[in-house]
Amino acid sequence: MDGILLIVVLVIAGGAIAFIGDRLGTKIGKKRLSIFGLRPRHTSIVITIFTGVVITALTFGVMAAASQNVRTALFGMEQLNRAMRETKESLQSTEEALLMAKNEQAKTDADLQQSQEDIKKLNQQQQELLEESARLQAGNEALQAGNAALMADNNQLAAQNAELNDRNTELGSRNTELTAKNEGLAADNKVLEERTNMLRDGLITMREGDIAFRAGEIIASGVIRGNRPAAEVEADIESLAALANRNVSARFGSDRSDQEIWIYRPEHDAAVESIAKSPQDMVVRIVAAGNLVRGEDVRTNLELYPNSVIFEDQEFIIARPYDILTGDGSEAEQTVMNFLKDVNFAATAKGILPDPLRGTVGVMDGSQFYDVVARLKGQRGPVILSAYANGNTDASGPLRLKIKVERSTNVQ
Repeated sequence: MDGILLIVVLVIAGGAIAFIGDRLGTKIGKKRLSIFGLRPRHTSIVITIFTGVVITALTFGVMAAASQNVRTALFGMEQLNRAMRETKESLQSTEEALLMAKNEQAKTDADLQQSQEDIKKLNQQQQELLEESARLQAGNEALQAGNAALMADNNQLAAQNAELNDRNTELGSRNTELTAKNEGLAADNKVLEERTNMLRDGLITMREGDIAFRAGEIIASGVIRGNRPAAEVEADIESLAALANRNVSARFGSDRSDQEIWIYRPEHDAAVESIAKSPQDMVVRIVAAGNLVRGEDVRTNLELYPNSVIFEDQEFIIARPYDILTGDGSEAEQTVMNFLKDVNFAATAKGILPDPLRGTVGVMDGSQFYDVVARLKGQRGPVILSAYANGNTDASGPLRLKIKVERSTNVQ
């Protein structure tokens, strides 16, 4: 409000002075007055200029009288500028100090946060140490209880040790008696060794003599159905063992009623369990564990093989081309023998179990063999021999054959 009032006063004063100057100039002009020897027109100009100067001086005077700020602007500007510079420098210094204070505050906040985190970790570690201390305390109590129990056991063992010492004294006296007896047994053992050597020599003589079954030879074989109760499977194995016993009796030419087939019990039980759990039938072979001679125990092994139909009736097995040169009997027999070897190899490769000693799988009577030989006799040139299964044949065999003889125009 002071500024507005000052402006109003200046406007009114300026207007009044201008009005007075104008009136004064007009009167001087009309009266054609002269100042300092000047012409009236020039005198009027001077008065007008003087009036403007008075207006300006009066304006500044009124403003200086009415406002401290104006007096400061007119007469204290340099001091004001110096104060402003000092204030600006002080403000800049204050801002720098404030920035440093903020940085220090940020660092302090970071240190405070780190300290809080460290305090939190220390609290956690303290809690863990307290828990560990509690566990150790519990463990210590348990160890003390165990130590007490061990002390009791130790006392009991000490009593038992004293008792054992008494027994040890007693056993020492018995040991003296056993030492004397052992010397007598050593003399008896020497006699038994001499008799054993005599028996071994006799056994070697027997093995080189009347051998009924060779090691690995099949004494009896059969197919036992799988996936059945163990009792039924065991009964079938016992039946197969009885058949083996009859075969041994027939081979030795006696009833062998005083000697039975001997099968290792763990092997027998394992075979029963395996067949009972098997989803398919099993071929069971009872084979000689060693060369069997008259008067010895019939020791055997059990062999198990999965059983399935290998060849259907009339199923083709193999065919081979041959070139007959002379057509005589010896060449025909050799050709048939070579073909039967190939048949045997093919049937074995497909899954029929061969004889352990001879390695054969097929059965062919003499009449059939010589019939094929007869059909080859007198022929010359290329022929083809083909083998077919004569009936369904499973893995246990034997493979019965039908052999066809055909003329061929090409030999491969």
